[in-house]
Amino acid sequence: MSETKSAAPGAGPTLQWRLHERVALVTGASAGLGARFVRVLHQAGAHVVATARRADLLDQLAAEYDERIEVVPGDITDAAHRQALVDRLTSRGRLDVLVNNAGICDDGLLEHQSLEELRQVIEVNLISVLDVCRLTAPLLFAASAGSVINVASMYGIVASRGPMAAYNATKGGLISLTRQLAAQWGERGVRVNALAPGYFPTDLTGHLADAGFARSIREHTLLARTPALEEIDGPFLFLATPASSYMTGQVLVIDGGWTAI
Repeated sequence: MSETKSAAPGAGPTLQWRLHERVALVTGASAGLGARFVRVLHQAGAHVVATARRADLLDQLAAEYDERIEVVPGDITDAAHRQALVDRLTSRGRLDVLVNNAGICDDGLLEHQSLEELRQVIEVNLISVLDVCRLTAPLLFAASAGSVINVASMYGIVASRGPMAAYNATKGGLISLTRQLAAQWGERGVRVNALAPGYFPTDLTGHLADAGFARSIREHTLLARTPALEEIDGPFLFLATPASSYMTGQVLVIDGGWTAI
C-alpha cells in the first residue's frame, strides 16, 4: 500500500511541489489564512473548493482567479452544510487535500464565560473538524496520496498569556486528533499533519497594526520581528504536496521561535 501511494520515484523538486489535477477543500476560506491557503493551492495547480460563512468575500476571492476556485458558502457548524460539501466533492469524484482551517477564538476569563460561548468554540474548532474528516474519509482513501492539514496554533503547544481557555483547549485537541488520525489512516495512504502558526497579519489579529501588540511579538520571538503573510506559504504548500510525502502525524510550527524557549 505505501509503495503505491508514495511520491513518484525520481520526481524532480519542482513536480513535488505541484498539485495539478488535484482537488482540495479549504474551510474558513473567506479571509485571513484560509483565503491565503486557497490562493496558494490554486497557484500550485489544484482545483479548490472554498467554504466559509461570508459569501460576499468568497465571491471576491473566486473572481480573482478562474473556474478552478469553486465556492460553497455555509456554516461549518451546520451538519447539513458539511454533508453538502462532501456531496459536492463526491460529484467531482475526488478529494486529495483537506485543509481544516475554520476556527474562532474566545476571549475573557473562564469564570466569566457562558457555556454557550465555550460550546461554540468547540463546535467550530474541533467538532466540525472531526465530522469533516469522518465524512471525507472515503474520498481521501481513494486518493493516490491524500493529505490532511489541520490548522492548529502555537497555543495548542504552549499557553496563551491572554485568557482564551476554549481556544487553547481546542487547538491542543486538534494536535492530538492529528496524531490519532495519522495512526489510523497511515496504512490507507493518507497523511495527516498540523500547521501551528504564531501571530500572522490577518483580520483575527488586527493585521498586527497595534504598535504595542507588534512590539510584544518582536520581544517574544527569536527572530525579533513580526511575519509577512506570505511566510506561511512555503510551510503550508510543503504539507499539501508530495514534497512531504514521508511526513505524517507531525506539527509544523511557524511562530518565529516563540515556542522554542
